[in-house]
Amino acid sequence: MNSPSAPPTVDCEQIHPLRRVHDIPAAVAVYTGTPGFKPGFLGGDPPEMAGVDLGEVPVHLAPRVPGQTSQGGAVYFVNGDADELHAFHQANGVESIRPPGDRPYGLRDCFIHDPDGNELGFGHRIHGTGDPIRIERVEVSVRLEKRLAAALRDLAAHKGMSLDSCLEETLPHTFEPLGDGVASPHTPRTLRHIQELKQKRGLNYDFHAGYHFTEQEPSSLPNLPAPMTDLRFAFRQLLKHPGFTVHPLRHRRPAAVQTPLT
Repeated sequence: MNSPSAPPTVDCEQIHPLRRVHDIPAAVAVYTGTPGFKPGFLGGDPPEMAGVDLGEVPVHLAPRVPGQTSQGGAVYFVNGDADELHAFHQANGVESIRPPGDRPYGLRDCFIHDPDGNELGFGHRIHGTGDPIRIERVEVSVRLEKRLAAALRDLAAHKGMSLDSCLEETLPHTFEPLGDGVASPHTPRTLRHIQELKQKRGLNYDFHAGYHFTEQEPSSLPNLPAPMTDLRFAFRQLLKHPGFTVHPLRHRRPAAVQTPLT
């Protein structure tokens, strides 16, 4: 028998008891009636999951799985990467009852059974599942520290976002206080990846220190407009660069063309 592979690093944010029910809307009506629960959320049409809250503690309701005869319990874990956990489960022969997929309740999740028939769900949040906000984007001319700019591009690619969207996600969070600091849109898994990007790009200065940048002379010719529609502007930019010099050209008049008389 093969020994189990090493488990991945797991960031578990929340744990929710999960109850399988025959009819989600009917179950929500029962729970928010006599037992005293408050409506939490309803995901999907028809609903694939619902939440009801007793005080600040939620319980999730989901439809029964067709053909399922187990009378075991069920629990749902909100974690950093459901796909990574699913791959680990598959590599170690764990029974999967629902493979990873994007759900209408805003999570990507998968489900397994343990040997006693209990059901375990694992899901991570999906970016951008809320209601769309109509915006108007404008061009903003900025110049960033070279290594930081490279790390931001890497981060946007890691999150499957454009650089614009990545900045729009990150900056507003820094405007909001959270405890003694500020909020962050990044999961613990993404924050670990950011530390890897800092090493990769050589971002070795203290992000929390009271520093300021002093710009050094560029090590190569400056970027020129592309296409160079304004040659005079491009030439002036080149003249500012210390490594660029202008040499006078010596023009030689071409020899006169002798046209034979006819």
